[in-house]
Amino acid sequence: WPTTVKGCLCGCCWALRPRYKRLVDNIFPEDPEDGLVKANMEKLTFFALSAPEKLDRIAAYLSERLTRELNRHRYGYVCIAMEALEQLLLACHCQSINLLVESFLSTLRLLLEADKPHLHILATNSFVKFANIEEDTPSYHRSYDFFVAKIRVSGIRGLQGVVRKTVDNELLVNIWEPRHMEQIVPALLVNLQKHTHTESESPAEQTEVCFRELLGRAAYGHINNAVRPVLMHLDSHSLWEGQSFAVQCFQIIMYSIQSQHSHLVIQQLLGHLDANSRSPASVRAGIVRVLSEAAVIEATGSVGPTVLEVFNTLLRQLRQSVDYELTGYYDTAGKHRTTSTEEKTLQDAVIKTIGSFANTLPVYQRSEVMMFIMGKIPVPGIYPALGFEGSRMIQVMLLKSLLQVSERYESNNLLTALPSSFLEPLLSFTLMEDPEIRLLVLSILTSLIDRHHNAAKLNAARLSFDVSLLELKENRSSRQDNLFMRKHAQRLYRHVYLACKEENSGQNHYQALFSLLAILSVELANEEMVVDLIRLVLALQELALSNQECLSVFNRCGVHSLCAAFLNLLSQLGPPPPLHQHVAQVIERRQKDAPHLLPADLFCDKPRLPEGELKVDEVLLFNQSNICEALTGSSYSSQVERFNTPYTPQLTGTSSRMKEDRLSKRKSIGDVVSLQIDMDPQFCPDTQEVSV
Repeated sequence: WPTTVKGCLCGCCWALRPRYKRLVDNIFPEDPEDGLVKANMEKLTFFALSAPEKLDRIAAYLSERLTRELNRHRYGYVCIAMEALEQLLLACHCQSINLLVESFLSTLRLLLEADKPHLHILATNSFVKFANIEEDTPSYHRSYDFFVAKIRVSGIRGLQGVVRKTVDNELLVNIWEPRHMEQIVPALLVNLQKHTHTESESPAEQTEVCFRELLGRAAYGHINNAVRPVLMHLDSHSLWEGQSFAVQCFQIIMYSIQSQHSHLVIQQLLGHLDANSRSPASVRAGIVRVLSEAAVIEATGSVGPTVLEVFNTLLRQLRQSVDYELTGYYDTAGKHRTTSTEEKTLQDAVIKTIGSFANTLPVYQRSEVMMFIMGKIPVPGIYPALGFEGSRMIQVMLLKSLLQVSERYESNNLLTALPSSFLEPLLSFTLMEDPEIRLLVLSILTSLIDRHHNAAKLNAARLSFDVSLLELKENRSSRQDNLFMRKHAQRLYRHVYLACKEENSGQNHYQALFSLLAILSVELANEEMVVDLIRLVLALQELALSNQECLSVFNRCGVHSLCAAFLNLLSQLGPPPPLHQHVAQVIERRQKDAPHLLPADLFCDKPRLPEGELKVDEVLLFNQSNICEALTGSSYSSQVERFNTPYTPQLTGTSSRMKEDRLSKRKSIGDVVSLQIDMDPQFCPDTQEVSV
C-alpha cells in the first residue's frame, strides 16, 4: 500500500515533477487565447541555454504536449507549443541544436499529416523559420523529402480548394480568366513534371487529380483559356522535344474534358503547329506526336467540322518540311540549319498522324480524306520552287499518307472505296518511272481491295503452300463487286502488265504485284475473271520471253517467278484439279532445272541468275493447250474459247496506239495524268478497248 501511494504522489504531485517539465508546463496559460506566457518562456530558454544536455528532453516533452493537445483538438495550445519550439530553435545556436531538431521535425510531420489546412500553414511557416537558421555544424543524417512533398501536397490541396470554391460561383472571381489560368496551370504542370507517382499521396498524384478536376469543370468557352497556358509552358521549357511529358499532359486534358469539347483542343494544337512552322524539326515533330495521341483519344467524339482543317494543316507541314530539307534551313533568312534526318523524323510523324486522324473517322469521311489527299498531290507548275526532286518527294509522302489511310479502310462496296475519280489518278502513278512511287500505289490498291485482311497470310506463303491451310476469308462476289470488275478489271490488268515492263522494278515490286493479283483473286474472282487472269499470266510469260523488250535477266526471271507463284495460288481457288496438276508439274521442273524462275531462289539476298542470255525451254513454261484441256468439261468450259484471243493491253485506233507509245517517254506525273485521261475510253468516245 505505501508503494502505491508513493507511485501516485510521484505521478500526480506537480512539485515532484522534473524541473524542465514544470518549466514547459508554465508557458501554457489557462486560456489559450492569452497566448504564450512570455515571462515563463524566458525562464525556459535560460534553463535550456544553461543546461544544453536537457534540450532533447525539453523538445521531447514539448512534442508530447503538442501531440496530446492535437488529439484533443485544442489547436490554441498546439500553436503555443509550436511557438515555444521556434523560440528555442532561434535561441540555441550551438551544436546541441541537433537535439532539438529531431523532435521539431517529427512535430511538423504530425501537423502536416493532420487534415487541417491551418495546421499545414502553421507547419509550413515554422519550417521556413527553421530553414533561415544558420547552424554551426550541419547534420548529415536528416532527410527533408517528406516535408517538401507534404508542403507541396498541401499547396496543391489548397489550390484544389480554391478551384472548387470559385469554379462554379459567378459571384466570386472568374477563375477561367487568362490571368488566373496563367498562374494556376503552370503551377500544376511544374508539380506534375518534377515528380513521379511513387505513392497515393505524392505531389504528382495530387496534382493530376487537381488538374483533371479543373479541366472536367471547364465549359465550352473555358477550354481555350485552360489549354493555352499548357502550350506556353511546353514552349518556354522546351518540353515538346521530350515527347513523353507533352503527351502525358494532353492525355490528361483529352480524358478529362467533356468529349464534345475535344475538337477545341485539336484546333488549338493545329494552330500551335502552324505558329511553330519555323521552329526546329524536333519541336514540330513533338507537337505532331501529341496531335496523333490526341486524335486516338478523340475518336469517341468527332473531329467534326475540323476534318479538312486537320488534314490541310498536316499536308502543309509536309510541304514546308520538304522545302526545309531541300534548302537545309528551317527559316527564310537562312540562319537556322536543319538536316534531312530531322525533317524525315517530322515527316514520318506527320504521316503517322494522318493515319491516326483518318482512323477516327467514319468510312464515308475516310473516302473524302483520300480524295482530298489525292487532290493535293502536286503536278508540274504548282510548286515551281521545289523543282522535280521536291515534287517527287511530296508525291512519295502523300502516297505514304494515302497508304496510312487505306490500311485500315474497310468498305463492303468497292465502287465506293475506289470510284473512278480516285482510281484513275491513282493508277496513273503505276506508269511513273520512280520505283518507290509505283510500289506505294500497288500497296494502296492491295490494301483497299483486301477487305478481309488476307494479304498478310498470302505474303508469308511459299510455292509449296496449301491454300486450304491458310484459312483465307472468302465471300461470294456481290453484285457491286461484279459491277466494279466489269467497269475496272481491264484497266487493272493493263496496269499490272505495264508495271511488269518497268526496267527498274525490284524484288519488292514483283512481290507487291503478286499480292495485288492474289487479293483480286481471293476477294473478287468468278469464272470469267479466273480465265482473264490466266490469259494475263500467259501474256506476261510471253513478255518475259520477248526479245523486243529491254528487260534485264533479273526482270525476266522476276516476271516468270511472279507467274509461277500466282498460278500456283489461282489454281487452288476453284478451278478443277487438273489445272493445279499442270502448274505443279511446271514448278517441279523449274525447281530441278531452272530454280532462277521461281521466287525462292530469285527473291533472296543473293539471287542465283544464269550467266549470259536467259533461255527457257518449253517444258518450263505454262502451256495454254494444257490449261484449256484442264478446264474443259468443267464449269469453265464456256470460257475456254476466250483463250483463242491472246490478252493485249493495247487500245484500238492509231491515235490510241500513239498515246500508248508515249508511256516510255513520260517524265512527270503531270504527263502521266494527262496521258491516262487521254487513254481512258470514257474520255475517248471514238475508241474502245479490245474485248478481252
